[in-house]
Amino acid sequence: ICVDEALCGLVRASGGLSLLRGHRVVLRADLDNLKGKVALLSGGGSGHEPAHGGYLGAGMLSAAVAGGVFASPPPASILAAILCLHHAGASGVLLIVKNYTGDRLNFGLAAEQARNHGVLVDMVIVAEDCAFDQPSKAGRRGLCGTIFIHKLAGALAEEGCPLDQIVSKVTEVLKGIGTLGVSLSPCSVPGCLPSFDLPPGDMELGLGIHGEPGIKRLKVASADELVKTMIDHITNPDSQSHLPLKSDSVVVCVNNLGALSCLEMAVVTGAAIICLENRGVVVARVMSGSFMTSLEMAGVSLTLMRADQETLRLFGEHNTIPRPLSPVMRKALERVCSTLLEKQEELNSLDRAAGDGDCGNTHAQAAKAIREWLQDHVVPDCPGQLLSVLAGLVQEKMGGSSGALYSLFLTAAAARVTEGQNIAAAWARALCKASSGAESTRNLTAMAGRASYIAAERVTLPDPGAMAVAAILRAVLESLEGQK
Repeated sequence: ICVDEALCGLVRASGGLSLLRGHRVVLRADLDNLKGKVALLSGGGSGHEPAHGGYLGAGMLSAAVAGGVFASPPPASILAAILCLHHAGASGVLLIVKNYTGDRLNFGLAAEQARNHGVLVDMVIVAEDCAFDQPSKAGRRGLCGTIFIHKLAGALAEEGCPLDQIVSKVTEVLKGIGTLGVSLSPCSVPGCLPSFDLPPGDMELGLGIHGEPGIKRLKVASADELVKTMIDHITNPDSQSHLPLKSDSVVVCVNNLGALSCLEMAVVTGAAIICLENRGVVVARVMSGSFMTSLEMAGVSLTLMRADQETLRLFGEHNTIPRPLSPVMRKALERVCSTLLEKQEELNSLDRAAGDGDCGNTHAQAAKAIREWLQDHVVPDCPGQLLSVLAGLVQEKMGGSSGALYSLFLTAAAARVTEGQNIAAAWARALCKASSGAESTRNLTAMAGRASYIAAERVTLPDPGAMAVAAILRAVLESLEGQK
């Protein structure tokens, strides 16, 4: 009864959905828009909301069929949904099915029956679970990666792509998806006891979405430690179900299995992004929230999908996707820090000729502060936002007149830098000006600072601060050119 009431509530709350009479099938209310296009049908047991009824609409599912809690829907309801989509004028029907025996049997049977009715129908099996080093004969389970297939197949269908091409493309994408779950508690099917016992202070790694226990029991750890353990497991090459991952671009889904707070989800999401970026992975998209739950389970799953530009285009609803700048800027900052630390004594030596000999120390102090910040923060994808962060950092940590001057410069630059600029070309011009300007300071007469108290004829070396600026710009340019 609770499933029927939930479906009724879902439909009543939305103006774009309807129920198929006599079945637990949710349909798009605008089925006329399917004429000539491939329709998408997914579903499975209830208890995983918002999956799958929450993913209906243009560019996503056309219909979803629900079973009882954690129970596969009957073939008759699946067939009724397929025929309804066919009669609405769909050119074909794609079934997106999670790899569970009941779902494969019932969706498979309905597909065969639909073919006997003259319907062009095909089925994609999602099996992206990375928990088991050696999966059983049943294969890997279908988990939250299913949502990625909804999105990509839906975008292709909306563009008018034929059924066979959609199947081919999403089958290839599936090879680059991996999911792993962890939980601090079991779940309870309504009217039943908890699905397994979990002592306080323990967590279950590698569990599924139907309340079954995982592959390993661990002690509760921090979000950083937990995420590292999960990503290590997902990418472990010794496992037959691992996801190969190097310096790829990925879409990340941090999925609430049911009972985590928004605060906890934000912590895990941040930890996942930092962990991946520290491995050289480009985090191109992030989804964080409840996408495929397991009733009231207090857990989270991580899904990683390798994504090329075409996948990102489909995922981003036809928007032009710029190459994410965050990892590029992180590498540039790391190179700047290394350069300033290497030049510490050289800058001190130049400063001793006209000042108090601590210019190198001051810049090294800033480099160490930036390095420390990088360990605990995600570099913003917006250059202007990053410059604002750095302005506050050097103002607080660098000290002296140098800290104030750099903060002033970075604050002014932050308001003028945009992502659409050719950053490498602009930086090359800036480096040229900075280098020639630094060299010209040999012939300048100091008008302020400690050098102004020294006779001009005794100050023949270039200004150490100007040389530091040129070194910073050169380090950034070399980093940018290394990304080409």
